[in-house]
Parts: sequence; C-alpha cells; structure tokens
Amino acid sequence: MNVQATPQTTEWNIQRVLEWTTTYFTTHRIDSPRTTAEVLLAHALHLERIDLYLRYDQPLSSAELSIFKEFVRRRILHEPVAYITGQKEFWSLNFMVSPSVLIPRPDTECLVEAALELLPPETAGKPKRVLELGTGSGAIIVAMASERKGHCYFASEKSVAAAAQARENADIHGLTENISFFCSDWFQALRGDIQPFDMIVSNPPYVVAGEIDALAPEIAGFEPRMALDGDVDGLAALRHIVQEAPHWLQSGGYLILEIGSDQRTSMEAIALDCGAYQGVECIRDYGGRDRVMRLLLR
Repeated sequence: MNVQATPQTTEWNIQRVLEWTTTYFTTHRIDSPRTTAEVLLAHALHLERIDLYLRYDQPLSSAELSIFKEFVRRRILHEPVAYITGQKEFWSLNFMVSPSVLIPRPDTECLVEAALELLPPETAGKPKRVLELGTGSGAIIVAMASERKGHCYFASEKSVAAAAQARENADIHGLTENISFFCSDWFQALRGDIQPFDMIVSNPPYVVAGEIDALAPEIAGFEPRMALDGDVDGLAALRHIVQEAPHWLQSGGYLILEIGSDQRTSMEAIALDCGAYQGVECIRDYGGRDRVMRLLLR
C-alpha cells in the first residue's frame, strides 16, 4: 500500500483502502478477503463494519494507515484475525481471545446446545452443578451460564494465562458471580469429598499429534498446541475424561464432549469398555458431521 499520498494527490479513504486490501489478500490467497479487510479496517478505526459503508469517503490519517498496515502484515503471515483483533464472537457473545487460548469455533456451539437441552431453565430451588474441563477462553461455560443463570458453574483450566482470560470474559458478561474458575490438569485439583456434578462438559484436544503441522497455518502456527494435541491417536484426553468422569458425576449425570468427526466409533468403544455409562448418544454439527458425544452415567 502506497501511503505517500497527500491531500494534493489522492487520499487513502475507506473505500479505496478496502478495495486495495481485498485485492492484496486475494493475491495472497487469504480466506474471505473482503470480509477480512473489513474486519481489520473497522478494528483499526474503532468502528463497526457497517460504519465503513456509511463513511466510505472518509480519509485515513497516517497513524490510522500505519496501524492498519501492521494488521495486514500480520494477516499475510497467517495470524488468525481473532488474535489480531483480540476478540471472537461465540453464541452471539463477544469474547476476548489471545494466543494463550483456542479460538472458539461455530461447531462448538453444538456442544452448548446439547448441554442446555438437559439444563432446566428454572432451578426450583435445586440448581444443577456443572463443570467444564479445559475452559480456555471460557466461551462454553460463559455461554451456558448466560442462558441458565440459576445453576452452579465451575470451570477448570491447566493454563494460568487461559484461566485468566476466561475470568476476564466472565466478568465482561457480568457472570463472575455465577462461575468458579480454578487451575487444574483435568480432574487433578478436585478433592475426594467434593459434591458430585450433575454435568461435565469439555472440548478437549483431539487432533492426532502427527497431523497438527498439516493443519491450516493459522491453526498449526498460532493456536496453542496444548489445546489441539490429542497424542498419537487423538484420543488421549478424551479417553482420560471418559474413564475419570464417573468418579465426579452424580448417578444419572451427563458427560458431554466435543470430538473429531471421525472419532465416533472409537469413542463408543471407549465408553463401552469403561462400563459406567448406560447411554451413549452422538450429535452432529451444522455440517452433518459427528461432533458431540453425550454419555449418561448409570
């Protein structure tokens, strides 16, 4: 982008910057080039995307151009847009995100839906106890708590930085009092005398370790590997949770997990071998792929 334009020549206004950037992103094979250009420019100018069209002839200052050029440079290096802007929408809520947390995906909303179906809107004086394992940005537990405020929510996270991010997001949405966050490697920090949970939910790492580097560069090069790496078969965390959850679930409680689209058969076998569950249900995502396992404890 030639930013040497002056008022005596041609100014870089919003419309011209968007057109140039869209072409530039297209040439560099960046996904959704126009949308990406709009999101980054709106963020650089502290505007909503719709404002770009209401102010299409507004010129950019040299400082604004400098900020935007840096965003473009980072995106060309395949840094995810969510990390550049520091935010991502999930469940119609805005979440702060950083490289310390996995970026929330639309498919994970299927996990939230599967959990909410089993949580009554009214507590009738008996709130359910819900635990999320590996909360990351807190997107899942915050989305659930925003819909069913009367229940008791807990969320664990191994990464201290991620736990802090989750707490920040709960605070942004006014849910700090509704969710108790704590640091733990899965169930490790729980005490043996703790009251059992009615529901445990998790979107654990489930990518085969040897396949991570072959993922899109936005994922392989930037998102936390700890949140992706499912070990040699992609099932290590899932297997651990399925086997350990019965110790912490109430009889008749549910374990709800996000899985890889090719892991249904393996997960059904793991649940059967565990012998603690009386029902195993697989739910598909919006693209028709197996995505959520819902296990009912005996």
